[in-house]
Amino acid sequence: MTTTDWLIDIALVLVVFRQLREGRLDLKTFLIPLGIVAFVAHNYLDSIPTAGNDLLLVGALVGLGAALGIAGGIYTRIRSVDGHLLIKAGAVSAALWVLGMGARMGFQLWTEHGGGADDVARFSLAHHITSEQAWVAAFVLMALTEVITRLATIFVRSRMTAHAKPATRAAHSVYASDRAV
Repeated sequence: MTTTDWLIDIALVLVVFRQLREGRLDLKTFLIPLGIVAFVAHNYLDSIPTAGNDLLLVGALVGLGAALGIAGGIYTRIRSVDGHLLIKAGAVSAALWVLGMGARMGFQLWTEHGGGADDVARFSLAHHITSEQAWVAAFVLMALTEVITRLATIFVRSRMTAHAKPATRAAHSVYASDRAV
């Protein structure tokens, strides 16, 4: 792994740690992770191989990325306070994010330095995965999908939170009178 690879992986992990403290949901919430994955896609995604079972590998990892992203977005707390939306990643959201980003980093370390290259080559041969680029594309698209689906889920939930009508005092009064009966 190059220094750039390490910095990118660490930056992606730190994105969610920034959200462990509650803060304002703003444009930076969306632009920072999107900027990082756009940089990664631009630098690492040359093509998406389609021979053999390459697309099956890509599809499986994209599906996993989508599942992790949606779950991460669901387990991120969003609330409105004084007209401002606040966001806080919960433990489950952070764990899912680190799992997805960490798995990619671990896979890369294992294949480059841990003797996993031969195992991956055998697996690829047995399952008709035609090139190393298929693995690169699958993992880059998995990260891209995880980021985009997490952010999309947060965006949709933030719009729902922003447009939710707070309970009226009359509703609270009715509820309180029903309880007294």
